[in-house]
Amino acid sequence: MNKKLKEYLIITLGFIIVALGLTVFLIPSNLAVGGVTGLSLIIHTHFNFLSVGFLLILINSILFIIAFFTLGPAFGAKSIYASLGLSGAIWFIQRLFPGMKPLTDDLFINLVFGMLVSSTGMSLVLYQNASTGGTDILAKILNKFLHVPIGRSLLFVDFFITILAGLTFGPRLGLYALLGVIMNGMIIDNMIAGLGTKINVHIVCTHPEVIRDFITRNLLRGATLYKAEGAYTKEAKTVIVAVMSKREFIRLKKHVELNEPNAFVTANVVHTVMGQGFLSN
Repeated sequence: MNKKLKEYLIITLGFIIVALGLTVFLIPSNLAVGGVTGLSLIIHTHFNFLSVGFLLILINSILFIIAFFTLGPAFGAKSIYASLGLSGAIWFIQRLFPGMKPLTDDLFINLVFGMLVSSTGMSLVLYQNASTGGTDILAKILNKFLHVPIGRSLLFVDFFITILAGLTFGPRLGLYALLGVIMNGMIIDNMIAGLGTKINVHIVCTHPEVIRDFITRNLLRGATLYKAEGAYTKEAKTVIVAVMSKREFIRLKKHVELNEPNAFVTANVVHTVMGQGFLSN
């Protein structure tokens, strides 16, 4: 229950950040940077009897059905929540500040900050195996079955939408939209890699019990012990290997310094960890 609550809290924070990026920077500047929103705007321009809201619901419904069968019901449930939450957050902000104008008259500045904010929020949502709806569902499917990084998948899918945006709204806004899509893919890939970062720790020591017990009882992490021999001293040693978060590593480092000061510690960053106690994102 606590794990699910944490997931939904992170998803909520994520779609609120996305909504801020869209309503404060992108929407007031008429920047259709890909996605179902951009596609809906394009279709509405050519077939104005179809409202943007109706098109958003229609396209997202089709994509959610596809996601349900390809990615599983858990993805669909969290994504429906994120999609409805994002729509509600955008509606609330626009009702609270009707007729919102861009913060600056500089289209490039609005694009850069809009993408930085919205891509950060999108990364939080995607990291919880969810989606705010739209083309990121297709990106998640490509990531699962073709192992294409999510950011590149989004770039591939949204590229065609920005081409249509350029044909519909003119080359200037179309090129800005394409630049925004490229930024979005790069930011999301780097954000997700950073969110999944863990520390792989190797500790060479002569009294492993103190360190092992701290890892298993205080940090609640697993560890692997190897028997070794010092090349110079030829003394019997024990090598402890464990993977943990940055915060846990700081706690372990302090514990080792106080209780086993002669231990030899090395640590390196890893971006992918699969197994008990870790999510395979």
